[in-house]
Parts: sequence; structure tokens; C-alpha cells
Amino acid sequence: MNISQVKTRISDRTSVDAAILSRFSARAYLDKSVDRALLEGILDVARRAASGTNTQPWKVYVLTGAVKDSLVEKVCTAHDAVRTNPALATEHAEAYDYYPEKWVSPYIDRRRACGFGLYGVLGIGKGDKDKMHLQHQQNYKFFGAPVGLMFTIDKVMGRGSLLDYGMFLQNIMVAARARGLHTCPQAAWNGFSNIILPHIGAGENEMIVCGLSLGYADEDALVNTFMTERETVESFTTWL
Repeated sequence: MNISQVKTRISDRTSVDAAILSRFSARAYLDKSVDRALLEGILDVARRAASGTNTQPWKVYVLTGAVKDSLVEKVCTAHDAVRTNPALATEHAEAYDYYPEKWVSPYIDRRRACGFGLYGVLGIGKGDKDKMHLQHQQNYKFFGAPVGLMFTIDKVMGRGSLLDYGMFLQNIMVAARARGLHTCPQAAWNGFSNIILPHIGAGENEMIVCGLSLGYADEDALVNTFMTERETVESFTTWL
């Protein structure tokens, strides 16, 4: 056991809480590069995430510049093609079920509130499929962020490793906030793994967990004024 970890005292709780509470899914970024050293520092902190029997199931691909732009072009083209011909969707199956096959309350209610809220802020009506498609496609442009990350996992790992992965991702997002950066975790990429995996040079044993946009959030962007609600502690906690 690392004695420094055992004896470490967190004297500035407010900053830790602020990093967590100010995290949100930023959907617009400044055209401002992020230093590699900063990214390495974030990943260095994030690697301390807990994982069952210390399996550390994460593998990270960092995309910037031309490599990122090329992936954006490929996936946006495929996304447009699926809209034109929905039958093509069968070519882009997700490796695992991120969402349930059948939605029930209260989850469907929260999902709808999120979607209606986001589109409401942007002035997109319920039936405006063109604008909805374009907004959804912002996912595949990393919302203009200078850095895109792709996360994969070895297919041999079990569902518990996805829980471990969630803690790793949260560490990345909180560490990014501590450095003045914002993020947006994205499951939207998962359906295009057949394009993404060869583009990033992933092995046949790997599957996409999710993507993530990272950069300096555009504070003046209307879309970044949208914030989702959270349930109260009382609503999800049982004291025994």
C-alpha cells in the first residue's frame, strides 16, 4: 500500500466538489488546441480508477488533427447514408446494448425530458427531422472539439469491466475540469464501430465502449446553456 495515499488529506474539498458539479456534456467547443502534456496528465490521474482485481480494462485512442478530421468525414458520410437508406443501419450494429430494448418509466421520462430540453434550447421542433439529424450529427464531429478520444475494451472481458470503465471515464472528465477543460461522453459513436476500429488501428479483439469530446467549451454557445436535472438523494437512497 502506498503510504502517501493512505495519509493524503484533502484540504480543498470545495474544488473537488466543483470539478464534479461543473461537469456536464459540453456540445460546443472553441477552436483552441489542447497540449499533449495536459492530456497525458489527465490520463495519468485517470488510470488510478478502481477496477475489479486491478484488471484495468481500458484502452484509449487520442485523435487530433487530420486523423480526427478523417474519421469525422467517414462517419458523417455513413450517418447521412443511413438516413437516406435506413436499411443500411443493419451494417452498423452496436457491440453491446447501451440502452434497454424496451423503455419504461422513470427512465423513458428522463430520456424524453433530456431530448426535448436540448432541442427546445436550440429551437428544434419535434417534427423537424432535418434539424434533428444535423444536431445529432454534431456527435460525429466531436461537437467541434479539438480532441476526440475513443475507448475500447477486450471482447473477452465481462460486463463488470464496463462498470470499471465508467469509473475511469469519470476520472477523465473530472480531471479535465480541474484543468479548465470540458468533455462530452458519447455512446453515439458505438454504432459505427466497423468504421472506427480499423481507422484507429484497433485489434480484432477490441470493441468500442464509447467516444468522448474534449476541449475548451464555448461559453457563449447557446447549446452549452442546456443543463440536465438530477434526482434528489432522497429519491434514490434507502437508509437501513
